[in-house]
Amino acid sequence: MINNRSELPLRRLASERQTVAGPAAGWSYAHHAAAAFFQGRLYAVWSSSRRNEDDCGQRVMLSASPDFFHWSPPRPLLDSQQGEASELVLTAGGLYVHEGVLRAYFGRYEYPSSCLRNGGRLRPKAEEDPGHLRTEMGVLSTRDGEHWSAPRLLGVPVVPNHGPQPTASGRLIVAGGVMYPYTDDPSGEEGFKVTGIYGDAFGDRPPYDDSAGIELVTRARGWAAPLLCEGSFFQTDDGVIHMMLRSNGPVLWCTESRDGGTTYGEPYPTEFTDDKSKFHFGRLPDGRFYAVGNPVAGGGRNPLVLSLSEDGENFNLRYILRDEPYEQQFPGMYKGGLYGYPHSLIADGYLYVIYSKRKEAVEITRVPLSAL
Repeated sequence: MINNRSELPLRRLASERQTVAGPAAGWSYAHHAAAAFFQGRLYAVWSSSRRNEDDCGQRVMLSASPDFFHWSPPRPLLDSQQGEASELVLTAGGLYVHEGVLRAYFGRYEYPSSCLRNGGRLRPKAEEDPGHLRTEMGVLSTRDGEHWSAPRLLGVPVVPNHGPQPTASGRLIVAGGVMYPYTDDPSGEEGFKVTGIYGDAFGDRPPYDDSAGIELVTRARGWAAPLLCEGSFFQTDDGVIHMMLRSNGPVLWCTESRDGGTTYGEPYPTEFTDDKSKFHFGRLPDGRFYAVGNPVAGGGRNPLVLSLSEDGENFNLRYILRDEPYEQQFPGMYKGGLYGYPHSLIADGYLYVIYSKRKEAVEITRVPLSAL
């Protein structure tokens, strides 16, 4: 059983940190950060909203750094756009590098005008949200980090949780909530097929994977979890893909694929503790598996922890990456939790972890691989 049980106390790991984007008046919500290393520079993307989480007009921001310490002024990679019923909700969906091209993924949807508040300008509260319109994943790309292509929709009804991640075969999988699109196109721009754990939950309606779709699927499938969503996977040497899932309960759940990501089995609870947050799994160059997240239940997404495993089952070596206090600067809907939604990458001899702070600032931490 996948677990993070340990008789050892949480140990603090020496690390460096830098602010990518501080809290900003007027656009005071920042979340869903991801980073990539491209042509000798670090690139970061995240979602930015005027005040509230996933509100109308949410956009995708971009910043870059040549050295980790100095970051360019944030600028919109995808600015606010008007949809058919409301301003679109645009969500940063991760980055992917292949053969000299950096690709940025995003999710998009809009709210029905009938459920918007304050004259149609603000999103509904979660309990008032009947569903979303025109959910889809898109991509845009660059060869130099400065000039980007026009965004292109991919015909996949998913808001990505993380960008494409390769399996041992080279297949790319995008971890969503209840859908995990895959493609055998190494560029990550064509041929996506949709699979997942949603079963027949949508009935005759087209399936979709966003914050409304995952609630519908969780209720319809009758899982003994408040919510299954926000996947991240790792693949063990036996070829099994372990798609770990947030459950909004005390432990992560997992669904497994034994055919390279074509189909997934029934999800089940693991013994890996969690504080109702997004997380990211990966593998170190020495073959060990790792997870970054918030495994201390009841901690308010604090501390941010790195967990290591020799076998992909026992993540029993655990380090505190960050636990410094931070006071929220601006009000907003659903802005709880200190160290939110980490994403990681390995580059240039470091493990980098990027995350949001109180969903209004973006920060990045790095640890030398030699220290692990």
